[in-house]
Amino acid sequence: MARYTGPTAKRWRRIGQMPPDGSGTAVGRRNYPPGQHGLRRGAKLSEYATQLREKQKARYTYGLLERQFRNYYRKADRQSGVTGENLMRMLELRLDNVIFRLGLTETRAEARQLVTHGHVRLNGKRVKSPSCEVSTGDEVSLSEKFGKGYKERTDMDALKSQGTPAWLTLDAAKLTGKVVTEPGRGDIDAAVNEQLIVEFYSR
Repeated sequence: MARYTGPTAKRWRRIGQMPPDGSGTAVGRRNYPPGQHGLRRGAKLSEYATQLREKQKARYTYGLLERQFRNYYRKADRQSGVTGENLMRMLELRLDNVIFRLGLTETRAEARQLVTHGHVRLNGKRVKSPSCEVSTGDEVSLSEKFGKGYKERTDMDALKSQGTPAWLTLDAAKLTGKVVTEPGRGDIDAAVNEQLIVEFYSR
């Protein structure tokens, strides 16, 4: 399965953003684009550059390659309703993102790794595809063997007291989460202007 393995901080510096998971101290220390001319880049962004930057921000947030992201957009565009909201909803319903949003991992990359290593169960069955789309009523859990070790190295009191998005429920004792409804745009905390992404692909 293709995935980006290069320097994460450099990608976020290129678009002038901090990683949404709070990592990437280099981005905070050097809040200008990478490269020998990074400090000189102060020109106003064109409309195209602004749209491109927003698209890249969404891609990096959810850890997708360009072809994967473009396919999500095409699928969202074919659905009824608002294309941008359709896109964000599909991204939120990815299995790796659901694991992250339940608070079982600190980053989406970590959640992706849990899935690919076979530690995640969807409705009781092992799933190794991070892009698997969950639906209302689906139950997500950690494997019994992995869950035992997880409880030993995790502050379970903090996990139980943390906030969970309204469209999800978490049983911290059983390390099980459930999708109770599809997320609305207000439930999605990704700082992305999806309308700019729609404009980018509509050019």
